[in-house]
Amino acid sequence: MILGLKGLDYGQRLRKLGMFSLEKRRIRGDLIETFKIFSGIGGLRVQDFFNLEKDKITRGHDRRITKMGCQLDSRKYSFSYRVVRLWTATNCGR
Repeated sequence: MILGLKGLDYGQRLRKLGMFSLEKRRIRGDLIETFKIFSGIGGLRVQDFFNLEKDKITRGHDRRITKMGCQLDSRKYSFSYRVVRLWTATNCGR
């Protein structure tokens, strides 16, 4: 759809345009939305999306979250389930 990029593969087009892949943009969006929820931006409550780790002593920050249990595959791919690993791995709660 962009002139001059017709014969290039996906990775080459991204480099030429200076863009990140769709996967990285989705991860970034999920982390931004999680930060907004924890910061109280947008009026969403943390308790509606995440289970906070209250009993454990955590290093780094006090915004550690745990995965909620799920029995259906549809829950496994939801926002609040997939973002837990990303959030705790990147220490975004600082």
